[in-house]
Amino acid sequence: MAPVPAIAAGVCHGTLGELYQGPLRAGPTPDIALVSFPVDRHSWVYFTPGAGPPGPLPLGAKAATAVRLFLDRFDLQLPPGHWSTHSDLRIGVGMASSTADVVATLRCLFRLFTLPYDQQVVLGILAAIERADSVFLDEFALHLSARHRVVRTLGTAIGFHTAFVTEPGTVDTGAVTALLLRHYRRRGEEYERCLTDLLKGFDTGDPAVVARAATTSAVLSQEALPKQTFASVLGHRERFGADGVFVAHTGSLVGYLFADRPASDVKSELSAFFRSLGHQCSFAQGGYG
Repeated sequence: MAPVPAIAAGVCHGTLGELYQGPLRAGPTPDIALVSFPVDRHSWVYFTPGAGPPGPLPLGAKAATAVRLFLDRFDLQLPPGHWSTHSDLRIGVGMASSTADVVATLRCLFRLFTLPYDQQVVLGILAAIERADSVFLDEFALHLSARHRVVRTLGTAIGFHTAFVTEPGTVDTGAVTALLLRHYRRRGEEYERCLTDLLKGFDTGDPAVVARAATTSAVLSQEALPKQTFASVLGHRERFGADGVFVAHTGSLVGYLFADRPASDVKSELSAFFRSLGHQCSFAQGGYG
């Protein structure tokens, strides 16, 4: 029997948008701060040693750049072999697919070359490629996406069951940055109260408080980058017993937060409701608790 090749693998979770996206604090020059909403869906990257050149990584330019920067950083060359990938994450809707692809690629490379995993290297490479979500962490965090700086970690005590849909179309984050910053300046005090409430919910481990603050952030986001289904979703929250509403602030996800798993009949009602809005409902576990 032929030996099994020593496949190197890297995995990274994605997000369901954010529980908060807004300024870190009220002021004339706001930073864009995120509390990303991790989801139990992933990007996988594999490298299988073997004959022949490694060929291109089938994940696009950002992941390929990450490979080049990693190899340059450690003065390495890829051995013969080939790349393969798989992903649960949809592109361009707010699931942090590109950042997850880059992080999964780097984790694969650390394992391929049997190097100790170094998060600072990962952050440095991400900073050279794109504004990033905090999927390189295995916990919630308040994170400055453009500066690639973690303001504070928020732990793993909070988790939600979700029901969500993906509206058509994509959002170019870079193209809407100026619009968002103007909006943050106008609504700075409301965002500051929202973030204070959200952090209080994490500090006390109270998912209901976190869900209310996430709903406030979603409502504020609607003024800048409106979602077509948002008003209907928000208006029916109590009908389904949801604890809150979340969105991908610069994406196209809209959905409900449930601290407790919804029963099967509620899932059926949710699916019928979202279908009446013209969308297929999905269910996923978000967060960690």
